[in-house]
Amino acid sequence: MRQAWRIPAAWIAILSASFGVHTYVALLDAARHGHPMPLWQVAVLEGSSHLMIGALVPALYWLARRWPVPGAPRNLLIRLVAVVPFSAAHIAGMVVLRMLVFGIVKGTLSPYAFRVGEIPYEFAKDVFTYVTLSGGVFALSHIFVQRPPEEALPAPVAAPVLERFTVRKRGREIVVEMADIDWIEAAGNYAVLHIGSETYEIRSSLTKLEAELDARRFVRVHKSYVVNIGRVADVTPWISGDWRIRMQDGAEVNLSRRYRQRFEQLAPVKS
Repeated sequence: MRQAWRIPAAWIAILSASFGVHTYVALLDAARHGHPMPLWQVAVLEGSSHLMIGALVPALYWLARRWPVPGAPRNLLIRLVAVVPFSAAHIAGMVVLRMLVFGIVKGTLSPYAFRVGEIPYEFAKDVFTYVTLSGGVFALSHIFVQRPPEEALPAPVAAPVLERFTVRKRGREIVVEMADIDWIEAAGNYAVLHIGSETYEIRSSLTKLEAELDARRFVRVHKSYVVNIGRVADVTPWISGDWRIRMQDGAEVNLSRRYRQRFEQLAPVKS
């Protein structure tokens, strides 16, 4: 908790620097084209855009947690499509802010006019911004992640091991055998069970569900993933000391270095 301020502070610094650079460049461009603008007007134009971007950053963190790109191919598609509502919210928000500020300063209801023809241009810029911000979310999450020593990780709380349970899907109660589960991913307040080509959502934290699994068969490999060790196809080095696990169903998940020791206890390397 003592380090919780670092990520917001980093985003404030990044967006403040971006605001300053964009404002300076916009002033130079306006003067170069023979249409000089007052500093306050440029600051309003750039400030409204950056304020909306800052307001949308938490939504990008939510997307990253709800649909992590390494989780499944469909997650990447969802994240790509999300650029449309991201751009719509950014454009609508900054237009409203500009109208309010210019209206207050100039004393008229519509001193600022946004033309529909500007939407393709703004959307193209938003695509670049969305990709850059998504990369920033990933980078800052790894830079400021707290990695306790391996020995400091608490062991899962002992609980009766479940052999099977039922889940509701499309109005039916479906019996799920624990041994049939390939891997599990966290999705907010839910856990998503991957069984072959099927997925089932249950309302449970990954930590609680992990405590109910057979520790000889299932292992936590990441804060967001638990895998059935018998369904792992191969493991390869990735980045920053992490590894990539390829499951027999073709899915790929991260093996975080903080969980690697537990993984190797169930699948020791023999060379």
